[in-house]
Amino acid sequence: MVDKSNGRGTSVKSRRVGITTTVPVEVIYAAGCIPVDLNNVFITDPNPRGLVEEAELAGYPRNVCAWIKGLYSTVLRHRDIRTLVAVTQGDCSNTHALMETLELVGVEVIPFAYPFGRDRDLLALQMEKLMDRFGVDWAAVNRARERLDQIRRKVWEIDRLTWQENLVGGWDNHLYQVNCSDFKGDPDAFEQEVDDFLARLKGARPRREKIRLAYIGVPPIMDDLYDYLEERGARVVYNETQRQFTLPFETEDLVERYRLYSYPYGIFYRLEDIIREVERRRVHGVIHYAQSFCFRQIEDLIVRQRLKLPILTLEGDKPNRLDARTRMRLDAFIEMLQ
Repeated sequence: MVDKSNGRGTSVKSRRVGITTTVPVEVIYAAGCIPVDLNNVFITDPNPRGLVEEAELAGYPRNVCAWIKGLYSTVLRHRDIRTLVAVTQGDCSNTHALMETLELVGVEVIPFAYPFGRDRDLLALQMEKLMDRFGVDWAAVNRARERLDQIRRKVWEIDRLTWQENLVGGWDNHLYQVNCSDFKGDPDAFEQEVDDFLARLKGARPRREKIRLAYIGVPPIMDDLYDYLEERGARVVYNETQRQFTLPFETEDLVERYRLYSYPYGIFYRLEDIIREVERRRVHGVIHYAQSFCFRQIEDLIVRQRLKLPILTLEGDKPNRLDARTRMRLDAFIEMLQ
């Protein structure tokens, strides 16, 4: 697909390029390709649980993260995605095996690594290697950044209206921010969605939920968490990882942007952002979501020592609605905060 006259880069197999988590999508858009966040495609499938089961039938173990299994089956279902940018450092270690099983069926895999120590030179090298693979230069990438930043600023406003003006619910805050990983593959259409949503907020009355919550960790695999909380008088005013997907940093230096982006760099750097935001947003309690079979579950003990707020740790496995036990735990947590 990519064939630049400057001689840089190699061809990629498909115009639609799958991504396993947030990567520098400016590079993909600059090359005339379409990034597709496989997580969003998987979880919005009419039957995401069936995708997990398909991967298990193919040989994926039961005690492997459901997101990884869902990503595998999603790529197999979408035959127009024959190229994948996979994060090999700074995300799930199971991604390595996902890459290998997809290579087995003919998918082209392009690795991308966030350096553990947030080293600027190593990050710049990774970004330039990605640019070289897609045959684009910094001028083209920065033009893409300028376009995407126009949308990001509007999503930042949705976030501000959530915690400062109390006009936005937790689900909408989650939804618009999480889609900034790939801008739904169509920045113009996504921007129109954002504009329409902001227009509907004009003249809206502030929401009445009294309990202000922070949600930290990866986005939830259950789809009714935010609605359930709001039915009981609590609202999420801070979605940690989803907010990070919007790159909420006022700098035009793209390498610095992805160096400030906290999700890939370890719990202590993430906690700097978490502590700052829960104080600024006057949060009463924290929900820490941990995916089953994920190494990030271990980080819960660090979170509990560093955060000086009530914390409820939730664990999710396969795509589903909240089960009775989780609902009871949420009820008790909200009652305690009240």
